Amino acid sequence: MITFLRGKLVESLPTQVVMEVQGVGYEVLVPLSSYDRLPPVGTEVLLLTHLAIREDAHLLYGFLTAAERDLFRLLIHTVSGIGPKIALGVLSGMSIAAFRSAVAAGDVKALSSVQGVGRKTAERIVVELRDKLGGFGSVGSVPSPLSGGSVTVIPGEDTRGVDAVAALMALGVKPAEAHDSVRAALAMLGAEATVEQLIRACLRRTA
Repeated sequence: MITFLRGKLVESLPTQVVMEVQGVGYEVLVPLSSYDRLPPVGTEVLLLTHLAIREDAHLLYGFLTAAERDLFRLLIHTVSGIGPKIALGVLSGMSIAAFRSAVAAGDVKALSSVQGVGRKTAERIVVELRDKLGGFGSVGSVPSPLSGGSVTVIPGEDTRGVDAVAALMALGVKPAEAHDSVRAALAMLGAEATVEQLIRACLRRTA
């Protein structure tokens, strides 16, 4: 089991990074909650990892905090119908604090606003995790694009908008809808919005 990687950040995209560790390049899938806080490309970073082994691939998922990895594992190991892709989408679509609050309150509408989480899945999350999150002690502690399509640069837009469009497409949003959502989010949140804030606003808009 690979539990963490420490090495140079070679490439950074909204849903995946490439790290060089002692001459070996590792492709690691990351949630937006981690992506938005990564250091600049070329610097050293440590990612906590989860290795998922399938018949056709070995996939590494990376997280900046134990809380993110713990929630990811809780989702895929506890909630029926949730695999790594949806679990990553949950971490990308809302903060851990917001997720815990939604589960505690039984807020199915908030949970189903996450891309890939329908109402029935949201209901299962509430039922299967409500009693377990109380002991979730580590919460709060401390290619391109993956969809195979192309990202068109929106005129006058900086790289945050391009990254947001790429991430939305990787999460299954159609290109035209992704571009429209990002434009609307930029207009609403302003020039200081982070990629993570843009994505979350877009996912709420497309829900």
